[in-house]
Amino acid sequence: MLARPPVQSRRLFLLEISQSFTRYRSDIVAAVSALGKRWRSLVVLAIAGCQACGAPPPPVVVKPLPSPVIAHRAEALDPAIIAQAIGDSGNRAYQIGPGDTVLVAVYRHPELSITYYTGSTSNTAGARLSGLVVDNDGTIQFPLIGSVQVAGKTVDQLRVYLEQELAAFIKEPNVTVQVVFAGSIRYYLLGQFTAPGQKFSDRPLHLLEALSLGGSVDFERASLRSAYVARAGRRLPVNFQKLIREGDLKQNIVLETGDVVLIPDNANEQAFVFGGAPGSNPRGGAVQFVQGRLSLLQALAQVGFGRREHYQGRLSDTVVIRSESDRGEMFVVDAERILEGEAASFELAPGDVVYVPSTAITDFNQALEQILPTLQTISGLLTPFVQIKFLSE
Repeated sequence: MLARPPVQSRRLFLLEISQSFTRYRSDIVAAVSALGKRWRSLVVLAIAGCQACGAPPPPVVVKPLPSPVIAHRAEALDPAIIAQAIGDSGNRAYQIGPGDTVLVAVYRHPELSITYYTGSTSNTAGARLSGLVVDNDGTIQFPLIGSVQVAGKTVDQLRVYLEQELAAFIKEPNVTVQVVFAGSIRYYLLGQFTAPGQKFSDRPLHLLEALSLGGSVDFERASLRSAYVARAGRRLPVNFQKLIREGDLKQNIVLETGDVVLIPDNANEQAFVFGGAPGSNPRGGAVQFVQGRLSLLQALAQVGFGRREHYQGRLSDTVVIRSESDRGEMFVVDAERILEGEAASFELAPGDVVYVPSTAITDFNQALEQILPTLQTISGLLTPFVQIKFLSE
């Protein structure tokens, strides 16, 4: 191969050509004038073609790639299932718990009565010093009866129980029970609050009321899509985006004592990738979003999936489960076409579950049969829709 002349030599060569053209320009013009009309036209066209060579190229038209989604199905939880999961604490009678203070009066038997508190129940110090405080094990000590299990009972249930027990000692006992201090209601606010921690209340609160106990929320760093309320180890189908940004009060549920409200940092958003042919790709797990974005190919690459479809699983039948609160979607995506540049990119959302099947997928039920064992291993990290729809049913 011939060596390319240095830049300085090329510049000198072009300068010599320009000087030669300037020196002999009059001779070239005269020669062209001597040509006939026909030849002059050819020269003009040639010059125009040379000028076109230096013109900017025509604009490039980008043709959009087709979607890689092969199949799609959207579902929503049955309202009856949602009501069962959330409960109806707002219409339920208050249940006594550890830390509560109760007053008990037995008509015509002051010796069995706890000194009645005559002040305002808003006086917290006075209310706690009067009456019987429920121990951590949920019991109180009552005259003649001894240890009484009161946690979990309503005021009426405790009254009936005491009357039944006192009937062995006095005739027709008439008992009055009152909760003067609710010390058992506590919530745990975690995440992007200005004042997170354990919060107490003198009454059951709705979600918005409980959020106010944590001060304000840092919405620039908060991931409302990933926020949740946990009760007894299960996430409730509450949509924080609709509640806070859209004012949907259907999401403003009544909390129960011990509920955990978590609003995580958006820097910790993640998706979950699993699957592959048996024994060929044991890797998988959580994949972090970077600045709020993560594509399907990026997620697959981070856990080790590649172009070897036979060994890595059926990339052409990749299943993506996307859910939020009480609604979910399932996609079958041809990741192989994306890899070949024949289809557009597929962007993931926080909480997505990606599954690469070992065999071809013919319908959604078959996809669920393959993915269920994997979902059970990470059930505590899944959204309420996936937990209730796929793992409970």
